[in-house]
Amino acid sequence: MNDKDQNPNSKKFDLEERTGKFGEEVVRLAKNIPKNTVTIPIISQFVKSGTSVGANYCEADGAESGKDFYHKISICKKEAKETKHWLRMLATAIPEIKNEARNLWQEAQELTLIFSSIISGKRKKAK
Repeated sequence: MNDKDQNPNSKKFDLEERTGKFGEEVVRLAKNIPKNTVTIPIISQFVKSGTSVGANYCEADGAESGKDFYHKISICKKEAKETKHWLRMLATAIPEIKNEARNLWQEAQELTLIFSSIISGKRKKAK
């Protein structure tokens, strides 16, 4: 029984949905960025890292072992951190998207902290 079953008014925390929405926002932003010799390679890297956060979370959710789960969660964390880097580069290359990039950067930061917390929880259990 999950939290929704116990209290129909509570909103279940769904990391798969959250990472999926993050990837969708990455795609939306990337589609609206002007393409030139500077932005094209950055957009490519940004889309790859930003959309892989959710893909790797789905893999973690279906992991075959605890070790596999934590490995995939670690990849999620690394990809979220990488996405923050590409957002910084995009905001520098196209200052007019700075506010939208900042909002996505904040979500990437929150996801990084969530994945860090999951990983550190494993370390505490191992001790």
